[in-house]
Amino acid sequence: MSKKEYTNGEVTVVWKPGLCIHSAVCVKGLPDVFRPDEKPWIKTDAAGTQAIVDQVQKCPSGALSYFMNDDEAQATTAGHDKETLVEIMKGGPLLVHGKLHLNYPDGKVEEKEQTTAFCRCGHSANKPFCDGAHRKAGFEG
Repeated sequence: MSKKEYTNGEVTVVWKPGLCIHSAVCVKGLPDVFRPDEKPWIKTDAAGTQAIVDQVQKCPSGALSYFMNDDEAQATTAGHDKETLVEIMKGGPLLVHGKLHLNYPDGKVEEKEQTTAFCRCGHSANKPFCDGAHRKAGFEG
């Protein structure tokens, strides 16, 4: 899975586009940093480190994560550490926060340790995961 990294020297924000459900939580919460119409779209110099960390932790899909540059091994994503939480997003995906194992029909097994967004509308091109297609489809659920 591809990823992009953006840093202010103190914190590095990691974006995994394949996980993004385009909920715009980041854009609405910190519009000076998350600017989807610009390249690069994440401007880590536009806010303080703590504000960036706080916003990244609100990412509902786990597409955004961060690590403090002095400790890359401690990458942190939004989610819950102690138990699995399932959240139904109004008009959107089913979010599963926490560690889970996915068993595919072909025998493939995948482990997820962050928030995973599952499609509820049936329109995703990346099933079983959400790709944001529910918005164009007008899904209400």
